[in-house]
Amino acid sequence: MTAASWLGESRSAIAAGRILDVAAELFAEHGVDAVNMNQISAAAGCSRATLYRYFPSRAELQMAFVEREARALSRQLAERLTDVADPARRTTDAIVAAVEAVRTDPVLHSWFRPGSASLAAELGSSSELIKKIVTAFVSDDPTGGSAGPSADEGLRAQFIVRMIVSLLTTPGADATEERAVIERFVTPAVVAPGRFRLAVGNGYH
Repeated sequence: MTAASWLGESRSAIAAGRILDVAAELFAEHGVDAVNMNQISAAAGCSRATLYRYFPSRAELQMAFVEREARALSRQLAERLTDVADPARRTTDAIVAAVEAVRTDPVLHSWFRPGSASLAAELGSSSELIKKIVTAFVSDDPTGGSAGPSADEGLRAQFIVRMIVSLLTTPGADATEERAVIERFVTPAVVAPGRFRLAVGNGYH
């Protein structure tokens, strides 16, 4: 890669990041479903042509935003759970922490307002990056040395995503109840003691 091409890619990444930052503000203010590409281009101070050069469709912009936030959340969880060795506890703590992080972030929480939750669930289930991140929680090979996640790992990862979305859209009575539900029903279905390890400590960047 030449210096010129690297600089061009770097500038493109910065520009795309700024557009997503603007979109985040609009999502928090108006709700995800209410924000269209015209609003984003106007708020970003760029033409629609420029916006579509970086994000060819509204759906692609939404997916890019969700995946960016998923990477950031993965890093947060990696730091928070680095000293938790027990697989079952790490699974429970990771799910609880992920739900808490979304609820306390106005931008992320906007994705789970009435009317937007189904979109969040759809993007979360269809994103290969999110599947990769969550698969690290249930990987039989946490070193990443295998050719790819097994079918069983993929199903367990999808189950975790669905449970997180469920808690965000239909909260429990309180944090204590939610943790109890996760510990009793979700974690045992995901982690078989002595067989599976979590790899969240590595994170995804």
